[in-house]
Amino acid sequence: MSTGPDLNGRTALVTGSATRVGRALLLRIAACGADVAVHYRESEAAATATAEEARAEGVAATTVQGDVTDPDEVDAMFDAVEADLGTVDVLVNNVGNFDPRHWEDIEWAAWRDVIESTFYGTVLCSRRAVSGMRDAGWGRIVNVGFADSDRGVAHPVNFPYFVAKTGVLMFTRMLAADTQDDEVTVNAVSPFAVENTVSDVSSFPRGRPASFDDVAAPLLFFLDDRASYISGQNVAVDGGRLAEE
Repeated sequence: MSTGPDLNGRTALVTGSATRVGRALLLRIAACGADVAVHYRESEAAATATAEEARAEGVAATTVQGDVTDPDEVDAMFDAVEADLGTVDVLVNNVGNFDPRHWEDIEWAAWRDVIESTFYGTVLCSRRAVSGMRDAGWGRIVNVGFADSDRGVAHPVNFPYFVAKTGVLMFTRMLAADTQDDEVTVNAVSPFAVENTVSDVSSFPRGRPASFDDVAAPLLFFLDDRASYISGQNVAVDGGRLAEE
C-alpha cells in the first residue's frame, strides 16, 4: 500500500528548488507523480539538472526563473509554468534568505532582503496561485517556516528572519481561513536545522539536524487527499527541541 499522496495529474511549483532543501522537496513530490516546476533566481545550471532528475520519475518538468519579491516577475513565473504544465495545484513556498548576524550589524538592504524574500515572496506567490486553485476546486499550499517562529522567539542574532517566519505562520493561518470553502488547504512545515547545515550539530536533539526526508514527511502528508480537512496547521521538524533550553 502506498504511504505517499497520489499526485498524478497535478502540477507542483517549489520556490527555490534548484538546490538544497527545495530541491529535495521537489524531487519527493515528483516521485509521487506530480509534474514539477523547478524555480531558481540565479542557479540556472542546478535547476536544469534538478528538472532532469525529476523527469527520471516519469513526470514532466520545467524550469522557471524569477525574483519572488517582484510582483511582475511572480506573474511571469506562473504564466510560464501554466503554459508548460498547466495550473499550479501544489505550491511550496521555500524561498527565504537569512542573515545570521546581530540585528544592529545587519545593513538595511540586508534587512529588506530577508523580510521580502521570506515573507513577501510567500505572500506574492500564494496570491498568484490561489485563484487558479479556487477555480480548479483543489489546491495545496505549504509554507516553509522555522521551528521557533510560533513561540515569539526574539533572539538578537538573525532577528529579521524570525520576524519574517512569524509573519509566514500568521499568513498561513489567515489564508487557511480564507480558503476553507474552496477545497484548498494551507499549512506550514517548520524545520530547525536541516542536513545541509554547516553548524556544530552535537548539541542538537537526537545529535543531528533534520534529514531531507524528515522535512518531506509532513509536507507529503499535507498534500494527501486524506489530509483535506487539515488546514492552517504548522508542524515543527525539530526533534523535540525546546527553544527556551
